[in-house]
Amino acid sequence: MLFEEFSASVSVLVNGEECDGGRISVFDRGFLFGDSVFEVLRAYGGRPFALRAHLERLWASMSKMGIIPGFGPALIEEEVKRVLVRFQGADAYLRIVVSRGPGALRLDPATAFGPPVRVVMAAPLPPFPADLYDGVHLASVRADRPSDATPARGAKISAYIANLFALLEAKARGAYEAALVREDGAITEGHSSNLFVVKGGELHTPPVSSGILPGITRGIVIEEAKHAQIPVRERLLFASDFESAEEAFLTSSLREIVPVIRFDGVRIGNGQPGPITRLLHERYKARVRAELGIA
Repeated sequence: MLFEEFSASVSVLVNGEECDGGRISVFDRGFLFGDSVFEVLRAYGGRPFALRAHLERLWASMSKMGIIPGFGPALIEEEVKRVLVRFQGADAYLRIVVSRGPGALRLDPATAFGPPVRVVMAAPLPPFPADLYDGVHLASVRADRPSDATPARGAKISAYIANLFALLEAKARGAYEAALVREDGAITEGHSSNLFVVKGGELHTPPVSSGILPGITRGIVIEEAKHAQIPVRERLLFASDFESAEEAFLTSSLREIVPVIRFDGVRIGNGQPGPITRLLHERYKARVRAELGIA
């Protein structure tokens, strides 16, 4: 797809103004330094799911980054409605970005001219391949993210270079997703997902205190597991936990719940999506339908 074709399919607002492909200053600190935060969510039939939860996390990320927006969540909600007008009845990818705004060519955030710049965009979301939900492979990749060991730990910031190279390494090893590994060997999350294993009928996932992004889908899955009387343990995970697990899966707002059937080449369980994974995915989809009023 050519850039012109792609940009024509996307609806973009920059500070509330419609833009053909978007127009951001070359002096914007998000462009220069990755000094911005963002959210990605899915719209089903043109209706955004869990928008309020995503906006709460966006504001938490801005707080950690010291970005004072000068506007409230209601403005973003209204702009989300505007970009989704052309996607009524269709699924869409939604991305919300807030940068500190343009500034001088210096790292010091005090040199930002302000005010912050907000971008709200929607793009078509084609169906994911059916075989994705037959299970994918994970590859463990040692990675340190720019926000680790900083006050922005756990924020969804735009500086994703560590995740990018983790993905490239995982793909070079024939895997679908990278499992990020800390120096102590603990596995925190996927390069673009949260991770779960099932052991002894219990659901295990790394705690937010380990520095992971507190995924919105992750939180819903934990709630649905508790409603289904499935015990949930938040603890550090290691390679041995995946290799000895009965089931494993990853979660993300766009993909929902994706079974994981291999970890570093080792088969997980019987190499098929497990019953708890399938149950939780069905419960997740039912929650989407109920909250959005989809038949």
